[in-house]
Amino acid sequence: MRGPAEREPRGDPDAHSEWTSEDRFLVVIPTYNERDNLPRVIPLVLAKDHRIEILVVDDDSPDGTGEVAADIARVQARVSVLQRNAKDGLGRAYLAGFRWGLERGYRLLCEMDADLSHDPDNLPTFIATSRAADVVIGSRYVGGRVNVVDWPISRLLISYFGCLYARTITGLPVRDATGGFNCFRREVLEAIDLGSIQSNGYAFQIELKFRAYRRGFRLREVPIVFVERD
Repeated sequence: MRGPAEREPRGDPDAHSEWTSEDRFLVVIPTYNERDNLPRVIPLVLAKDHRIEILVVDDDSPDGTGEVAADIARVQARVSVLQRNAKDGLGRAYLAGFRWGLERGYRLLCEMDADLSHDPDNLPTFIATSRAADVVIGSRYVGGRVNVVDWPISRLLISYFGCLYARTITGLPVRDATGGFNCFRREVLEAIDLGSIQSNGYAFQIELKFRAYRRGFRLREVPIVFVERD
């Protein structure tokens, strides 16, 4: 594993041009048994910016989430559905969504949960921050605070110290390495060889950020509040 001292040099990230009204941003939402949440989260996400579109990646949910997503997509042109044949892990779902989005020319690709534990109100800040950063990380732990609601202390400690361990091992200059509310400029995803990523779950999120950092891309954290949902 290449250490942080061996990062590839890149140009000044502040040299990114402003997003234009013609640019398109994709929010990838993986789903498994989220039929009740989709009709709630989709309008909230789309309302944040007219350039945002949504891809629902459904892993053949037995509760009919895929059918609900397809019904929404039939009446909302900014929503698409990628139906997979079986449950295959969060990381695989995101990789499939990223490939789909890259093939269709989206400039910024974001990860987001379907259950509103990630607040859509953060998306405009993510988009604005991405003008001067390559990877925008929704961080639960930035600024010396723990911004998590309704987690048992055991889960909070596992997450917090897991992030600390990941930061120590990889040299990642971020407080929240495992969080799943992130945005990537397309140049990042094109550069980090998505096809070679094998990890899943929390490890997938760490690997994505580490590969981007190792390639010399600039990571920036934005504080969020993560709210556990029933």
